[in-house]
Amino acid sequence: MILSIETATQVCSVSVHDQGKLMGLAELHVDNMHAQKLMKLVNDLLQNLNLEVRNLSAIAVSQGPGSYTGLRIGVSTAKGLAFSHDLPLIAVDTLQALAIQTKPFASESEFVIPMIDARRMEVYACVILGSGEISDQVAPVVLDEKSFEHYLNTGRVYFLGDGSGKFSAICKHPNACFLPYLNSSSTIGYLAYKKYQKREFESLAYFEPNYLKEFMVLKSKKNPFLI
Repeated sequence: MILSIETATQVCSVSVHDQGKLMGLAELHVDNMHAQKLMKLVNDLLQNLNLEVRNLSAIAVSQGPGSYTGLRIGVSTAKGLAFSHDLPLIAVDTLQALAIQTKPFASESEFVIPMIDARRMEVYACVILGSGEISDQVAPVVLDEKSFEHYLNTGRVYFLGDGSGKFSAICKHPNACFLPYLNSSSTIGYLAYKKYQKREFESLAYFEPNYLKEFMVLKSKKNPFLI
């Protein structure tokens, strides 16, 4: 059994999987509540499933890209649980876990482009075939009406995630299909089980989230000692 944590976006989500099958899920879709609500979600979910942390086999966490603060909270919580209960830590790529939600209907030759909002007209995105093969690696993308045109000209392309909404406002290509799906720990756990079977664990001492971009701290113009 694996406890999975997803805090890379505004969604605060935890789930438990048994051999890759979802046993329970708890989610909040409220921004800036991760620090206050994450451990309560974990405790409530385990209690509802009549489980304790010692019953788990591993802790999985969304590794990014995504919100700097959200990732720090999720990863630090996952590390703390893993360390205190001597459990392995599994890291899952946030965009790949988002894209796997299209598995029931995307054909192997169609493209899936998960997007995470990175402020203004920028998103974190990657291009994945319906088969799960990565066609274009994760990168920050500044969106315009011609973004991903190469893929759109080849056939249907599925866009999803909290960054896809602003692209839908400017993309009028007939092959673009926008889906309402957001990040969820339910797919983190699905991919984590595959990693668990291969013993692909992270070092508790050295693992860091994939922020993709450096975190920028803006100083107050009124007082140089405030940030």
